[in-house]
Amino acid sequence: MTQLSPGDPAPDFALPSTQGEQRLEDYAGEWLVLYFYPKDDTPGCTAQACDLRDALPSLGARVLGVSPDDLASHGAFEAKYSLPFPLASDPDHRVADAYGVWGEKTSFGRTYRGVIRSTFLIGPDGRVAEALYGASAQGHAERVRERLSELRAAR
Repeated sequence: MTQLSPGDPAPDFALPSTQGEQRLEDYAGEWLVLYFYPKDDTPGCTAQACDLRDALPSLGARVLGVSPDDLASHGAFEAKYSLPFPLASDPDHRVADAYGVWGEKTSFGRTYRGVIRSTFLIGPDGRVAEALYGASAQGHAERVRERLSELRAAR
C-alpha cells in the first residue's frame, strides 16, 4: 500500500455519486476534503459524516465522501442525516487503492481488507496538501478545519 504525501498530485478519479459523477477535475481551483470511510450508517462513519456536515459552512472547502457501498446505500445514508455533500461509490476499491487507503484491518479478532478511514486535503492546484491516514471519526472535522486554516495561511 503506497501512501501519498503532501505535494503529490492527487490521483485522478471518476466515480458515481449521490449527486452525479464526481471527478477530481470538478474541484479544480477549490479546496477539497476527500474522505474515505468504511461503511454507511455505522456509528463511527455516521459521527464523522455528521461532524463534517456541521462543520461544512466553516471549512471553506467542498467535501466528498467515498466508500465501497452502493449508491442506494449512500442515498439512504445521505437522506437520513441530511448530508449536503456527495457520497461516491467505489465498489472495486480502485480509487481507495490509488489513495493508499485499501488495506488490512482487524476487528474482533478477524483480519480482512477494507477502507482505512483517511482524509485528504487537496489544494486548488490538485495536489495533496495533507494526507490524514487512519483518521479518528471523533473530532475529525475540527482537525480538518484547523489544518485547512493553517494551510491557507501558509500559501
